[in-house]
Amino acid sequence: MAFSGSGTLLAPGCPGRATWPGHFALSAIVAGIVAGACLFGSGAARAEERGEAVFKRNCSICHSLDSGKNRVGPSLAGVVGRPAGSAPQFHYSVANSASGIVWTEDKLDDYLADPQRMVPGTLMVFPGLKNSDDRQALIKFLAENSAD
Repeated sequence: MAFSGSGTLLAPGCPGRATWPGHFALSAIVAGIVAGACLFGSGAARAEERGEAVFKRNCSICHSLDSGKNRVGPSLAGVVGRPAGSAPQFHYSVANSASGIVWTEDKLDDYLADPQRMVPGTLMVFPGLKNSDDRQALIKFLAENSAD
């Protein structure tokens, strides 16, 4: 057996004829699997980038991801799973402190859509993120990047 200049396996005694005519189909399948893996990997990276962009555009002016670093708003380090009104050394509204909310991903989604509707009397003047995909990307970003 021999290989052609293009790397195709040739049958003995039949120059230019591939031993397996389906090799092009196999190549296409392998290429599709590799491309799919790349797309899924880059999709996760794009989601991470989207969450970070949403945070920078909408949250970072008032909030930090650094534990104990409060700004106008409390640090969001470890916010997912934390009770509302409990970040150390931050003065919360009575409405927020007394809300009894634990910041699960679902509660964060509701709150980020319209903070004043969910917690009337909150001091957070942010009007909310109306785009559900932006909220989901932000919540995932906070969960992965705000370890306390």
